[in-house]
Amino acid sequence: MSVTVINKNNFDAEVIASDRPVLLDFYATWCGPCRMLSPIVDKIAEEHPEIKVCKVNVDEEEALAMRFEVMSIPTLVVIKNGEVVNKSVGALPEARILAMFK
Repeated sequence: MSVTVINKNNFDAEVIASDRPVLLDFYATWCGPCRMLSPIVDKIAEEHPEIKVCKVNVDEEEALAMRFEVMSIPTLVVIKNGEVVNKSVGALPEARILAMFK
């Protein structure tokens, strides 16, 4: 599966209404730790079709970043059935990201 780019127009349909757990990656193109995390997030998208992987550019989608109280990036948010169930700030290894779904 590929990564879905999220914006205010597709957020509800892609994230809230998703029938799978969602991993939201809040990032910015200028952020070093975000660039380190990006290949890991992409790998999860490819290897775990049971997870919907989405990215939100905080510079382009400030309202979504504010809605999720993103104060530092990268921030990862896990959403199940439209509800936030886990949140983490900073770059994490793949195993720790996957553990956020348990």
